[in-house]
Amino acid sequence: MITTANKKNGVNVDQLMATVEAVQGNPELAKFEFRAKNNWIEGGHCVTSVKSFYGVGEEDTTRKETFTMEADHPTVLLGEDLAPSAAEIVLHALGSCLTAAMTYHAAAQGIDIEGMESTLEGGIDLHGFLGLNPEIRKGYDGIKVKFKVKSDASEEQLRALSQFSPVFDMITNPTPVSIEFEK
Repeated sequence: MITTANKKNGVNVDQLMATVEAVQGNPELAKFEFRAKNNWIEGGHCVTSVKSFYGVGEEDTTRKETFTMEADHPTVLLGEDLAPSAAEIVLHALGSCLTAAMTYHAAAQGIDIEGMESTLEGGIDLHGFLGLNPEIRKGYDGIKVKFKVKSDASEEQLRALSQFSPVFDMITNPTPVSIEFEK
């Protein structure tokens, strides 16, 4: 007998519910460690590779390929404009994670999403980065996300779903970062 996956919004709901049950039964399965290795090329140009990670109680071996991402700066910021800037990649990460969180949690709640797109904007004042004014942040002074969602869900429901995004949490709450150097 061939069975069809119970899919909603492109998410296998049966598998999602099985994952929730497994984590409820064994909380250690929820612990993940993601890793990235960044290599400087020159100027503001870097290449980051990701492959291995720890999750579901063990080192993951399912990824066959290493994913790479590049970052650079626009020429007006002294780069070669070979890739998006790190600040733009943060917007990508936030938009992607908000979208995925909404999609997965909507599926779990039986909410249909027929289409979704978002635009993200963030402002940075170079006075902070250039060290010209210690009162001005070096990073974004704020990020504005606008969603266009085709769904029967209310705005309140969609907003609640978006709050499950790990990247949203990382950006809106201080995340401890330690920096070490080797020579």
